[in-house]
Amino acid sequence: MKWKTLSSEYLFNDLWFKVRKERCETPDGKIVDPYYVYEFPTWVTALPLTEEGQVVMVKQYRHALGETCLEIPGGCVDDTDKTFEEAISRELREETGYSFSSYEYLGKISANPSTNNNWMHMFLAKGGIRVAEQQLDGNEEIEVVLLEIEELKKLLKENKIVQAMHVTCIMYALEKLKLLTI
Repeated sequence: MKWKTLSSEYLFNDLWFKVRKERCETPDGKIVDPYYVYEFPTWVTALPLTEEGQVVMVKQYRHALGETCLEIPGGCVDDTDKTFEEAISRELREETGYSFSSYEYLGKISANPSTNNNWMHMFLAKGGIRVAEQQLDGNEEIEVVLLEIEELKKLLKENKIVQAMHVTCIMYALEKLKLLTI
C-alpha cells in the first residue's frame, strides 16, 4: 500500500512549519499529483498531577481559533532534548514552574496522518511540585490552573477542552489511572 515519491519540492520552509509538494505513484501505478505534506517538529504533552493529585492545566489564547483555551502543557521537542521525557519535563517546567518525580509514557498519536508528518508523544507526569516561576517564550502568556480530577472529567463531558490531541492524552492518562468511566 506504500506510495513511491517521484518528486518533492518545498513550497514553504520556516522554523516551525514547512510545506512540501510531492508527486507520488501508488502500487497500482496511479499518479497522485500534487500531494501536500505539512512538516512540523515532534510534539510532547502530559497530563501532569501534583503530589496532592491535582491536575496542572494551562490557559492561553489561541489566535487561529480566536479563543482562550484550557489545555494540558506541552510543546515541541528541541534539538537540546535527549529524550521525549526530557522534552516534556522541560516544557512542564517552562510553562508551569512545576517539576515532577515520575513520567509514564502513554504512546504517540498523529494530529492528521493524511497531511502531517509528525508525532505527539504523550505522558502521565506524577508528583508535581512548584519549584520555579514560569519561563515563557516571548509570545506566550500562560495562566496555570489547578483542577481536581472530577473537575477535569466534567470539563471533558461538557466539551470544554477543545484541543483534540490533549483530550486524547487526558483519556489515555485517565485510563492508566483507572479513572476513565464512560
